[in-house]
Amino acid sequence: MTSTVTLPLWVVVLAVVLAVVALLDRILVPSVRWAMRRRANRTIDELNTRLKLKIQPFKLTKRKVLIDRLLFDPEVLTAVETHALSASMPREVALQRAERYAREIVPSFSAYAYFAVGTRLARRVSQALYRVRLGYADDDALRAVDPDASVVFVINHRSNMDYVLVTYVASSASALSYAVGEWAQVWGLRSLIRSMGAYFVRRDSRDPLYRKILSRYVAMATSAGVTQAVFPEGGLSRDGLLRPPKLGLLGYMVAGFDPNGGRDIVFIPVGVNYDRVLEDRMLTGALAAEAQDGADRRKTPTFRFNPLILAGFILKNIGLTLRGRWFRYGYACVSFGRPVSLRDHLWRRGLDLRTLTDSTRHAEVERLGQRLMSEVGHVVPALPVSIVATVMLSAGDAPLTLFELKGRAFEIIKALETRGAYIHIPRSDRDYAIDVGLRMLLTRRFILEADGVYRVNPDERVLLAYYANAIAHHLGDATGATSPSAAALAPA
Repeated sequence: MTSTVTLPLWVVVLAVVLAVVALLDRILVPSVRWAMRRRANRTIDELNTRLKLKIQPFKLTKRKVLIDRLLFDPEVLTAVETHALSASMPREVALQRAERYAREIVPSFSAYAYFAVGTRLARRVSQALYRVRLGYADDDALRAVDPDASVVFVINHRSNMDYVLVTYVASSASALSYAVGEWAQVWGLRSLIRSMGAYFVRRDSRDPLYRKILSRYVAMATSAGVTQAVFPEGGLSRDGLLRPPKLGLLGYMVAGFDPNGGRDIVFIPVGVNYDRVLEDRMLTGALAAEAQDGADRRKTPTFRFNPLILAGFILKNIGLTLRGRWFRYGYACVSFGRPVSLRDHLWRRGLDLRTLTDSTRHAEVERLGQRLMSEVGHVVPALPVSIVATVMLSAGDAPLTLFELKGRAFEIIKALETRGAYIHIPRSDRDYAIDVGLRMLLTRRFILEADGVYRVNPDERVLLAYYANAIAHHLGDATGATSPSAAALAPA
């Protein structure tokens, strides 16, 4: 028992390394995890005291647990069996495909990433690019929303900046969970977006197994009270007009809703508008290309993230800043409308979506989607560039003096006020507002000026119409007649 044993040095070193690993794995790492988890829980508890809409436990559940819960959902298992039979593949292979889809969809929310990184970055980027303004908000109605309800922010889609802008503006209310498209599936960006609670969506997928897994995740998150944000138009507007709603995600949210249950679903309409949309030329260019090919002009535009283009954009603006020639891109404004309760909506119609046939349910979801898009359109802000663009477009090729231009702009402002639209008037000075919009359009050469007379630049008429169309729905007549700005963008 007391005899000496001689061991090679490498064995001793290996034993020491294994002992250190065991010590870390069994004692130190669990202690550190416990301390970090305790600190994270305290941080979340503190955040919930400040947020109007609390972070729900579902959002804080470990990602692995959510993936397993999704995979072993009875409806998903049935879809796996169906997929295996239809594709003549082993069930294990179909289950592996389902797991791959689940891992792609399910986020990994981090309160630190969202509030310490995401919202701060969103604020700095938004304020660096725009003069950010909060437009109309029905504060009393928003405060009356049941804190236990599943809240869904329904937003019009003007730009990919919408994600950044709304995250910043709504950061005092809650942590939003977005559905993001394939454009965010790039290295480096994917992990950050997932950690902020966003889930990825293949918008054009027709795989029934994928659609079932996506629908079950959305339904689970909604029933658990997760605050979400959706763009019902399904993609960026190419012509500036509001697009009809796509019903995929909306249908997933409401399909299993129980009007007599304990948790309501409340939709909050959100209207967004910009004096300058970063992707405006790309969007209108895609529309023109489709018009030449005879394609549907309202098809969802394809956006591919290109880091070289982003780097070039940043370097160009840094150069302009160093030369003192860079200016922000005008105003960006967000308005919040009156909440729409799904429970009240169904009670008024005497319906329970769970008892309807598929075709009837689809019709009712379509009716709900149209109502929500109407509410969103009502709160889209009217900004200086949109007002001046509408004036110049309505003048056609006729020149306007500054006096004539402002007179027509004041008439449009009066018409907008009559219809209850929110109009952002900087400094509460209408003359200054028109000057701001006019300066933006002159700087981008959408309008030409000579001897105090202004006229439309024929080469930029499409882009001018794009900005006028942002408020065309406010000015259209009750019969839905096409506005002059809409007609300017229609394919020949």
